[in-house]
Amino acid sequence: MNQQPKLFTKNLLLLILCQGLFLTNNVTFIAINGLVGLNISPVAWMATLPVMGYVVGGALSTSLVAKIQHRYGRKKSFQIGLLIASLSSLTCAYAAWTSNFWLLSVGTLIAGYYSANGQLYRFAAAELTHISLREKAISWVLAGGLLGAVVGPNLASWTRNIFTTPFLGAYLSLALAGLLGILIMQFIQFPDDNKKEVSPSSGRDLSEIMAQPVFMVAIIGAALGYGVMNLLMAATPLAMKVCGYPFSDTALVLEWHVIGMFAPGFFTGNLIKKFGPLKIMGVGVLLNLFCILIALSGTDLDQFLIALFLLGVGWNFLFTGSTTLAISAYKPEEKDKAQAAINFFVFSTMAVTAFSSGALVTTQGWWILNIGSLIPVALTGLSLLWLAKKKKLK
Repeated sequence: MNQQPKLFTKNLLLLILCQGLFLTNNVTFIAINGLVGLNISPVAWMATLPVMGYVVGGALSTSLVAKIQHRYGRKKSFQIGLLIASLSSLTCAYAAWTSNFWLLSVGTLIAGYYSANGQLYRFAAAELTHISLREKAISWVLAGGLLGAVVGPNLASWTRNIFTTPFLGAYLSLALAGLLGILIMQFIQFPDDNKKEVSPSSGRDLSEIMAQPVFMVAIIGAALGYGVMNLLMAATPLAMKVCGYPFSDTALVLEWHVIGMFAPGFFTGNLIKKFGPLKIMGVGVLLNLFCILIALSGTDLDQFLIALFLLGVGWNFLFTGSTTLAISAYKPEEKDKAQAAINFFVFSTMAVTAFSSGALVTTQGWWILNIGSLIPVALTGLSLLWLAKKKKLK
């Protein structure tokens, strides 16, 4: 009698915890970098430049991360990322303490290396379980971000005034979280821990992989889905400050936004397995549309909260679906370059939206920002219809 493959192995559970630490770093950075930047930036429209630095650093690091993973394997690469997370958090702490805006931007740029590493946790999840369970593994690792949903905004709120410098305590806490992550990662066994050296030229050329319609749509869904989410999420703390809300309300909205991002991870994998990734991604597009419509309807606290929650759920459906699409389009020996390509487009889109969010919300306002978000949402929806039509024609 064949034994059913097990989903929740020690390795997967520890990776879920590492995902939680990663999102704690990510969410805390998003929650506070714009506000710290606003306090010490030369001009208001540059406030989200540190947020932009975080994602630009991620985009610039994707190729380097891929090379390090290819040479040293998942574990060592992830641990290097966590070490850099601690060092960059300490850099940001010093920048906030000395009111050095440009050092803060450099610190977040360096932190982007950790972000580029953390974005690969979801792909590593598929390698830690049986092929029949990979959708669920991806979904559950993303669900680990719930730890970040709860800890991230509250960490920013709890530590805001521990020191005379606002949010200095949050940066120091993130440095400790990075060290904890290094320890946890040591106990995870990845399939490539004892791998033999593989030629970088193994498999198809990247151009051939990217020419596949499935891979194209996976990139569009991941990049534009993340871009819309980042555009609105990065601008929310600034928009709520302009509207006169205290930071505790901003933390509440961000908490529910991140809950929306990761709570669906408990069932998104099942939905994808039942209905297929394209349909679930289509629902994600509709949820993004509803988010924008609610945001355009007013600026009450409930409207911010509901809009950002729907934005989070929409992102989860798009991102999990895109990841599932992507892993069906490349071979194991092609994973490093294929995953690096996806993450490069994700981070590049996030870099543009991170800077645009601050510039638009401080010069044009929350309403115009949301109107502009309709364009990438529409493009994502059209790409899904295009791929669905091509599949039907086959």
